[in-house]
Amino acid sequence: MKNVLVIKSSILADNSTSNKLVDYLKSKISANITEHDFGVNPLPYYDLNAASGTRGEPQNDAQRAALDLSNKLIGEVNNSDVLVFAVPMYNLGIPAQLKTYIDYLNRAGVTFRYTANGPEGLIKGKKAVVVFAHGGIYKDGPADLTRMYMQTVLNFIGITDVEFVYAEGIGYGPEVAEKAVEVAKVELDRIAKVSL
Repeated sequence: MKNVLVIKSSILADNSTSNKLVDYLKSKISANITEHDFGVNPLPYYDLNAASGTRGEPQNDAQRAALDLSNKLIGEVNNSDVLVFAVPMYNLGIPAQLKTYIDYLNRAGVTFRYTANGPEGLIKGKKAVVVFAHGGIYKDGPADLTRMYMQTVLNFIGITDVEFVYAEGIGYGPEVAEKAVEVAKVELDRIAKVSL
């Protein structure tokens, strides 16, 4: 049985389309699931203490706590076979709650390293599924910034097997939103069968 790490980040909780789609995917698989909903329970803001504690030798309790948190989050990734992200688009970007998680996750010498040939990701052999919910239609266009960011940041730490699922046009009304969700569910059904 695979270990699946689920990361939610919507501030809309149970009203979130991205969360509902990830819950749908969970209902289609048998796996050991670890889940965080950072929209409901956000991580401490990634500040000077967090940066200092995760980049060097911690000098105070706040820095030690940040390092412990980062180590815990990285350990969860290392213990997982598949990472599943629920990612709504806010003002053309990812939620701040998800960005904070990624800040704790990306650590030089731990999840990536710099080499003579550029950065190298150190997290190997993982798969990621990223489920997007967009109010508008952005896929494959110049404003598809959430995909560009998630693909780049996951590749940066070594996760290169990434699948993207879109539910778009949510803001266009119930009929369009319902169709978008159904299209996304078809993709999630496929992923559940072949990857999970």
